[in-house]
Amino acid sequence: MTDTSAPTLAEQGKIDPLFLSDLADAVDERDIRWLSRTLKRMHPADAADALEALNYDTFEEAVELLGGELPPEILIELRDSYREDAVDMLPDQAVAQALDELDSDDATTILEDLEDDRRERILEDLAPVDRAELERSLGYEEETAGRLMQTEFVAVPEFWTVGQTIDHARALGTELPEVFHEIYVIDPAHRLLGIVPLASLLRHPRSTPLEDIMNEPTMTLDTSTDQEDIAYQFQKYSLASAPVTDTAGRLVGMITVDDMVDVMHSEHSEDLLALSNVSSADASDTVFETVKARLPWLAINLFTAFIASAIISMFEGAIEEVVALAILMPVVAALGGNAGSQGLAVAVRAIASRQLDGASARRAILREFMAAAFNGLLIGVGVGLIALFWFGDTRLGLVIAFAMFGTFLWAGLSGILVPLGLKRLGADPAVASSVFVLTLTDVMAFFSFLGLATIVLL
Repeated sequence: MTDTSAPTLAEQGKIDPLFLSDLADAVDERDIRWLSRTLKRMHPADAADALEALNYDTFEEAVELLGGELPPEILIELRDSYREDAVDMLPDQAVAQALDELDSDDATTILEDLEDDRRERILEDLAPVDRAELERSLGYEEETAGRLMQTEFVAVPEFWTVGQTIDHARALGTELPEVFHEIYVIDPAHRLLGIVPLASLLRHPRSTPLEDIMNEPTMTLDTSTDQEDIAYQFQKYSLASAPVTDTAGRLVGMITVDDMVDVMHSEHSEDLLALSNVSSADASDTVFETVKARLPWLAINLFTAFIASAIISMFEGAIEEVVALAILMPVVAALGGNAGSQGLAVAVRAIASRQLDGASARRAILREFMAAAFNGLLIGVGVGLIALFWFGDTRLGLVIAFAMFGTFLWAGLSGILVPLGLKRLGADPAVASSVFVLTLTDVMAFFSFLGLATIVLL
């Protein structure tokens, strides 16, 4: 087999086809030793990418071959669908071992992949303390701070010194969090009093009291805080980590920025798919799963398309009299739809990043109205001139120019007012806005164009 080094894979940022061939050959030859040694030499994220790049049947064979030899760090890096299937194939003992080695937040992710009966069976094999912590994490709502947090953190009393804190952290050994950026200072009731960044801890002499160098906790997360709000605060305040407290104000965990990067990516991908009326786009989805994710929205679009058709049917006589109307109708609808989609995309992104609160919303509405007016005027004049030269009818050119201007105004306002309205009603603007905006724009486009044509041309 070709000797492909892990650093080369990481530097290229992609998987070498020759290495993938070697990986597949090792699975076919059941060379567990080479397979395990090679994957362990790689960065867990690169190893996960390599496994996902295999034929799916080969991926399943690799997981079955490795069993307990599959490093938990690689398991947690797999995409959701691959990780869920891998956990299903691993023996209970291997899953229990992974739970024991991973940080509590990653262990909770693995537990979420398990069926209830199997989850209980595996939890029974864990140490009582570990089991209690994981069961508590599972008791919180999904996509909240309680689910995302890790319960491994360093907390010390305020009367300790820098030296005592450093010695305590060293004594924790394997119980020390894999990655942490702050020391938390607590009172006897375990309530958060202050935060000491590691950089500050290392800069001061060992005799320095923590209360002299700790910072006030300017921002804490509640266990019920939604992950979107957490991601927003991490981005706004440039946080590396944040403490999590329960309803009584006791420190129960922390969330680190690496978890928030995953959340931000997930939320942005979800909003992007929602704008396209797609609920899933995983490369491992089956045909049935793909159809299931898309068909409901297509059915809704079918209904809205008939609404637009009903508007057209109201002007059937005008279309029969002036055939040019049938030729120009798609132009008005297409340009209006694009204008609405542009405004909608900007509005949804601004809502997600908290840029449309209070007076900002009013300014954004005015901006979109003015932009729509200028675009509608320019595009309307252009389309009107094209219609004039094409059909040699001045009145037809004026009709489509005015219709285009009105449609652009309507599309611009719909693109921002619809998502703002849905947000105020408690709905997700990214999910439902596009259906309403496109339908309203099509209805306005056909009604204004055909209505003006009926009045002016007939």
